[in-house]
Amino acid sequence: MTLWQPGMLITAGRLNDGVDAVTTDAGLVAATGFAVNDFRGQRSGKNVTLDIYMHRTGADIAVTGGNVPDTAVCTVPVGWRPNNGTLNGSWDDGTAGGGFVIGNDGVCTLRTSNGSLIRGDATAPTGQGANLRLHADFILV
Repeated sequence: MTLWQPGMLITAGRLNDGVDAVTTDAGLVAATGFAVNDFRGQRSGKNVTLDIYMHRTGADIAVTGGNVPDTAVCTVPVGWRPNNGTLNGSWDDGTAGGGFVIGNDGVCTLRTSNGSLIRGDATAPTGQGANLRLHADFILV
Protein backbone atom coordinates (compact mmCIF):
# COMPACT_ATOMS: atom_id res chain seq x y z
CA MET A 1 0.00 0.00 0.00
CA THR A 2 1.26 3.48 -0.85
CA LEU A 3 2.13 5.63 2.14
CA TRP A 4 1.23 9.13 0.93
CA GLN A 5 3.75 11.86 1.70
CA PRO A 6 3.52 15.63 1.08
CA GLY A 7 4.64 16.49 -2.45
CA MET A 8 4.00 13.03 -3.93
CA LEU A 9 2.51 12.97 -7.42
CA ILE A 10 -0.64 11.01 -8.11
CA THR A 11 0.11 8.35 -10.73
CA ALA A 12 -1.84 5.40 -12.11
CA GLY A 13 0.57 3.02 -10.39
CA ARG A 14 0.08 4.66 -7.01
CA LEU A 15 -3.70 4.66 -7.36
CA ASN A 16 -3.78 1.00 -8.41
CA ASP A 17 -1.97 -0.58 -5.49
CA GLY A 18 -4.78 -2.88 -4.33
CA VAL A 19 -4.91 -6.64 -4.22
CA ASP A 20 -5.35 -8.35 -7.59
CA ALA A 21 -8.66 -10.18 -7.93
CA VAL A 22 -8.75 -13.97 -7.98
CA THR A 23 -11.43 -15.54 -10.16
CA THR A 24 -12.90 -18.98 -10.76
CA ASP A 25 -15.45 -20.61 -13.03
CA ALA A 26 -14.92 -24.19 -11.85
CA GLY A 27 -15.99 -26.47 -9.03
CA LEU A 28 -19.69 -25.63 -8.67
CA VAL A 29 -21.70 -28.84 -8.12
CA ALA A 30 -25.40 -28.95 -9.08
CA ALA A 31 -27.91 -30.45 -6.66
CA THR A 32 -30.37 -33.10 -7.85
CA GLY A 33 -32.87 -31.54 -10.26
CA PHE A 34 -30.51 -28.77 -11.42
CA ALA A 35 -27.74 -28.33 -13.99
CA VAL A 36 -24.99 -25.70 -14.06
CA ASN A 37 -25.31 -23.16 -16.89
CA ASP A 38 -22.47 -20.92 -15.68
CA PHE A 39 -20.54 -19.99 -12.55
CA ARG A 40 -18.30 -17.03 -11.78
CA GLY A 41 -16.57 -16.24 -8.52
CA GLN A 42 -14.38 -13.22 -7.81
CA ARG A 43 -12.38 -12.56 -4.66
CA SER A 44 -10.45 -9.38 -3.92
CA GLY A 45 -8.87 -9.42 -0.50
CA LYS A 46 -11.63 -10.68 1.80
CA ASN A 47 -14.50 -9.58 -0.47
CA VAL A 48 -16.21 -12.39 -2.40
CA THR A 49 -18.79 -12.13 -5.18
CA LEU A 50 -20.60 -15.18 -6.54
CA ASP A 51 -22.73 -15.26 -9.69
CA ILE A 52 -24.39 -18.64 -10.22
CA TYR A 53 -26.56 -19.53 -13.23
CA MET A 54 -28.53 -22.79 -12.92
CA HIS A 55 -31.14 -24.65 -15.01
CA ARG A 56 -34.06 -26.48 -13.37
CA THR A 57 -34.06 -30.02 -14.83
CA GLY A 58 -36.42 -31.58 -12.26
CA ALA A 59 -40.14 -31.08 -11.69
CA ASP A 60 -41.74 -27.70 -11.03
CA ILE A 61 -41.05 -26.31 -7.58
CA ALA A 62 -44.60 -25.46 -6.57
CA VAL A 63 -45.68 -22.67 -4.28
CA THR A 64 -47.36 -23.93 -1.10
CA GLY A 65 -48.79 -21.52 1.43
CA GLY A 66 -47.40 -18.57 -0.53
CA ASN A 67 -43.81 -19.83 -0.68
CA VAL A 68 -41.59 -22.55 -2.16
CA PRO A 69 -40.14 -25.31 0.01
CA ASP A 70 -36.46 -25.02 0.95
CA THR A 71 -34.67 -26.47 -2.08
CA ALA A 72 -30.93 -27.14 -2.45
CA VAL A 73 -29.66 -25.80 -5.79
CA CYS A 74 -25.89 -26.28 -5.75
CA THR A 75 -22.71 -26.46 -3.68
CA VAL A 76 -20.04 -23.76 -4.01
CA PRO A 77 -16.41 -24.97 -4.11
CA VAL A 78 -14.13 -24.86 -1.06
CA GLY A 79 -12.38 -21.49 -0.84
CA TRP A 80 -15.46 -19.69 -2.16
CA ARG A 81 -17.76 -20.31 0.81
CA PRO A 82 -18.62 -17.97 3.68
CA ASN A 83 -16.67 -18.74 6.84
CA ASN A 84 -18.73 -16.84 9.40
CA GLY A 85 -22.13 -18.54 9.28
CA THR A 86 -25.02 -18.76 6.87
CA LEU A 87 -25.43 -15.74 4.59
CA ASN A 88 -28.28 -14.48 2.41
CA GLY A 89 -28.34 -13.84 -1.33
CA SER A 90 -30.97 -13.12 -3.96
CA TRP A 91 -32.17 -15.11 -6.97
CA ASP A 92 -34.51 -14.69 -9.93
CA ASP A 93 -35.49 -16.46 -13.13
CA GLY A 94 -36.98 -13.49 -14.97
CA THR A 95 -40.44 -14.19 -13.53
CA ALA A 96 -40.04 -15.55 -10.03
CA GLY A 97 -37.53 -14.23 -7.55
CA GLY A 98 -36.64 -14.41 -3.89
CA GLY A 99 -33.91 -15.20 -1.41
CA PHE A 100 -31.48 -18.05 -0.85
CA VAL A 101 -28.93 -18.92 1.80
CA ILE A 102 -25.39 -20.20 1.50
CA GLY A 103 -23.84 -21.96 4.46
CA ASN A 104 -20.28 -22.68 5.55
CA ASP A 105 -20.73 -26.04 3.80
CA GLY A 106 -21.25 -24.18 0.49
CA VAL A 107 -24.80 -25.44 -0.07
CA CYS A 108 -27.05 -22.83 -1.71
CA THR A 109 -30.70 -23.32 -0.69
CA LEU A 110 -33.71 -21.47 -2.09
CA ARG A 111 -35.71 -20.15 0.88
CA THR A 112 -38.28 -17.69 -0.45
CA SER A 113 -40.19 -16.85 -3.62
CA ASN A 114 -42.39 -13.96 -4.66
CA GLY A 115 -45.20 -16.46 -5.09
CA SER A 116 -44.44 -17.81 -8.55
CA LEU A 117 -43.64 -21.46 -9.20
CA ILE A 118 -40.25 -22.42 -10.59
CA ARG A 119 -40.80 -24.26 -13.87
CA GLY A 120 -38.97 -27.56 -14.35
CA ASP A 121 -38.09 -29.60 -17.44
CA ALA A 122 -39.97 -32.62 -16.07
CA THR A 123 -43.30 -30.81 -16.48
CA ALA A 124 -42.49 -28.54 -19.42
CA PRO A 125 -41.01 -29.40 -22.81
CA THR A 126 -37.34 -30.32 -22.37
CA GLY A 127 -35.20 -27.20 -22.19
CA GLN A 128 -38.10 -25.07 -21.01
CA GLY A 129 -37.28 -25.29 -17.31
CA ALA A 130 -36.42 -22.12 -15.41
CA ASN A 131 -32.94 -20.62 -15.52
CA LEU A 132 -32.16 -19.31 -12.06
CA ARG A 133 -29.58 -16.61 -11.41
CA LEU A 134 -28.21 -16.51 -7.87
CA HIS A 135 -26.03 -13.67 -6.59
CA ALA A 136 -24.22 -13.21 -3.28
CA ASP A 137 -21.61 -10.78 -1.94
CA PHE A 138 -19.90 -11.35 1.39
CA ILE A 139 -16.76 -10.64 3.38
CA LEU A 140 -14.55 -13.42 4.74
CA VAL A 141 -13.51 -13.11 8.38
